[in-house]
Amino acid sequence: MRALLRDLRAGEATFVGSAAGPEGYPAGDLPEVAFVGRSNVGKSTLINALVNRKGLAKTSGTPGKTRLINFFAVGGRMHLVDLPGYGFAHVAKAEQKRWRQRIETYLRDREALKLVVVLVDIRHPLSAMDHQMVEWLAHYGRPCLLVATKGDKLSRSRAVAAARGLAEAAGARVLTVSARLRQGLPEVWEAMAEAIEAA
Repeated sequence: MRALLRDLRAGEATFVGSAAGPEGYPAGDLPEVAFVGRSNVGKSTLINALVNRKGLAKTSGTPGKTRLINFFAVGGRMHLVDLPGYGFAHVAKAEQKRWRQRIETYLRDREALKLVVVLVDIRHPLSAMDHQMVEWLAHYGRPCLLVATKGDKLSRSRAVAAARGLAEAAGARVLTVSARLRQGLPEVWEAMAEAIEAA
């Protein structure tokens, strides 16, 4: 696993393409790790921090910016997949339904998918939608890792306590990260490499 981890972290990251459905997915010959969570939780920001490329995954101060499924290749060894955020109230219900269908179709059917990283804001308890996502992934047997973002927004002691509470609520392992301070990123890379090797 160490060799894979070294190759992944050293690999150049490139944008592959966006897709609204399976017909637009890239060939499934590389393992994939998908990032999902509420709008504005920091999925694109975390992807950029992991690959050390500002602006690779498009970020915005406006929640709901990611509307398609975006694929990024890392060193020719894997794809990172940025999924549309859920729970953004200012988007029309019909559009929310389309986003949900895109997410569920990808997560349920994509054979190349090896790990789903569910992002949550460390400052808040799990939402009903977060719980539903974790339970949905368990139902379909998808490996899941919870990552608590914005760890720099709390003191160290409060961040540790908050992460412990999130782990207990979700019944899953939780890693705490700060994209701004680049904290927790090696642990996320290690978890992704472990999932790929296990698969």
